[in-house]
Amino acid sequence: MSAHLLSVDNLSRDYVDHLFHVTRRMEPIAQRQKITRVLEGAVLGNLFFEASTRTRMSFHSAFSRLGGSVCDTTGFTFSSMAKGESLYDTSRVISGYVDAIVMRHPDLGSVAEFAAATHVPVINGGDGPGEHPSQALLDLYTINKEFERIGKALPGAHLLLTGDLKYGRTVHSLLKLLALYPPMQITLVSPPGLEMPFELIDRAENAGHRVQQRDTLQADYSDVDVVYATRIQKERFTQEMVEGFSLSSDFSVDRAFLDQRCSTHTIAMHPLPRDSRPGANDLNVDLNGDPRLAIFRQTDNGIPVRMAIFATLMGVEDTFDRNLRDVGWKPPHQVGVDDALLTSGRKG
Repeated sequence: MSAHLLSVDNLSRDYVDHLFHVTRRMEPIAQRQKITRVLEGAVLGNLFFEASTRTRMSFHSAFSRLGGSVCDTTGFTFSSMAKGESLYDTSRVISGYVDAIVMRHPDLGSVAEFAAATHVPVINGGDGPGEHPSQALLDLYTINKEFERIGKALPGAHLLLTGDLKYGRTVHSLLKLLALYPPMQITLVSPPGLEMPFELIDRAENAGHRVQQRDTLQADYSDVDVVYATRIQKERFTQEMVEGFSLSSDFSVDRAFLDQRCSTHTIAMHPLPRDSRPGANDLNVDLNGDPRLAIFRQTDNGIPVRMAIFATLMGVEDTFDRNLRDVGWKPPHQVGVDDALLTSGRKG
């Protein structure tokens, strides 16, 4: 593991397993039961030059729950990059102000270029159509937790990735991460022109996974354990692509799809945001409240995973729990009003 978290390419199986062990220990803090101040005095620079809600706020929350403080900047308009400042200069300047940096940028490779100019830990919060390594880590952590709940193991599992597999950086990072693990079946379903890049498919197959490509969800997926849907990334389309693109209902992951084509244990995931507008044919809101819908457990898991990332990059994974204390307020029993109540006896 390097001083930065820029790509799944830099991760080893040992590091991921260690990170998930630290994540488990972080859960009481993330779940508002305990408090730690292990990063008191440390400052995080949150540099987001592309739109974000979950990633920006979850990194902010994770660092704060470790006792640190956060400086935010969003968009190019209010940054010196609008005046022509280089990534190198920006990196060196910001590194004099903060102790860790999370960066999102619309250009592929931009975060790595930024990180090359500093020894301050840099975390890739998304670089255009490239990667989103922390999202892949929280996704896999969620899959493992969901499998524990239903009595399933990761080796031999069947994962279905659907939607925009060409520009969806979350599925790029997830497929790379899965290559570190024992063989499983991976089905890729995307509209024509939005297929997973061939080099990522080759990587998964070389790792022993059985990969199948399809162009419709209208098939039997009763043996699928996880459906991972992704939003169509129209912001990365050319104008010609936007004008000629339409998405059929074949790509809608809704209650009918899970009921009729999947099984009672199939888990529905999405990196969010999902497009909830009528006709979007994304992950449908009619699944809200359904125990199979894991998207909110998925986002909740992002806090302890990102706390663990900070702890390992900043060398406090062995000290953060020495001075834990109870929270001084009353946290809610359930965060969301329609969060599904899961029972340990539900096996699907």
